[in-house]
Amino acid sequence: MQKATESGTITVPVPMHSELRIGTLLSIIRQSKLPRACFETEK
Repeated sequence: MQKATESGTITVPVPMHSELRIGTLLSIIRQSKLPRACFETEK
Protein backbone atom coordinates (compact mmCIF):
# COMPACT_ATOMS: atom_id res chain seq x y z
CA MET A 1 0.00 0.00 0.00
CA GLN A 2 1.18 3.50 -0.68
CA LYS A 3 0.09 6.95 0.41
CA ALA A 4 1.20 10.13 -1.34
CA THR A 5 2.04 13.03 0.97
CA GLU A 6 3.39 16.52 0.44
CA SER A 7 6.87 15.33 1.42
CA GLY A 8 6.86 12.13 -0.66
CA THR A 9 5.31 8.68 -0.70
CA ILE A 10 4.85 6.40 2.32
CA THR A 11 5.02 2.70 1.46
CA VAL A 12 3.56 0.16 3.88
CA PRO A 13 4.34 -3.50 3.15
CA VAL A 14 1.49 -5.99 3.30
CA PRO A 15 2.56 -9.55 4.08
CA MET A 16 1.44 -12.24 1.64
CA HIS A 17 -0.70 -14.22 4.10
CA SER A 18 -4.33 -15.24 3.96
CA GLU A 19 -4.82 -13.92 7.51
CA LEU A 20 -2.85 -11.39 9.54
CA ARG A 21 -2.37 -11.36 13.27
CA ILE A 22 -4.16 -8.42 14.88
CA GLY A 23 -0.84 -6.90 16.00
CA THR A 24 0.53 -7.02 12.44
CA LEU A 25 -2.62 -5.45 11.04
CA LEU A 26 -2.64 -2.68 13.63
CA SER A 27 1.04 -2.00 12.93
CA ILE A 28 0.33 -1.70 9.19
CA ILE A 29 -2.56 0.68 9.88
CA ARG A 30 -0.42 2.78 12.25
CA GLN A 31 2.46 2.97 9.74
CA SER A 32 0.10 4.02 6.96
CA LYS A 33 -0.90 7.10 8.99
CA LEU A 34 -4.44 6.65 7.68
CA PRO A 35 -7.48 6.51 9.97
CA ARG A 36 -8.44 3.01 11.08
CA ALA A 37 -11.86 3.57 9.49
CA CYS A 38 -10.20 3.43 6.04
CA PHE A 39 -9.46 -0.24 6.68
CA GLU A 40 -12.87 -1.22 8.01
CA THR A 41 -15.68 -2.45 5.79
CA GLU A 42 -19.38 -2.23 6.40
CA LYS A 43 -21.20 -5.52 6.79
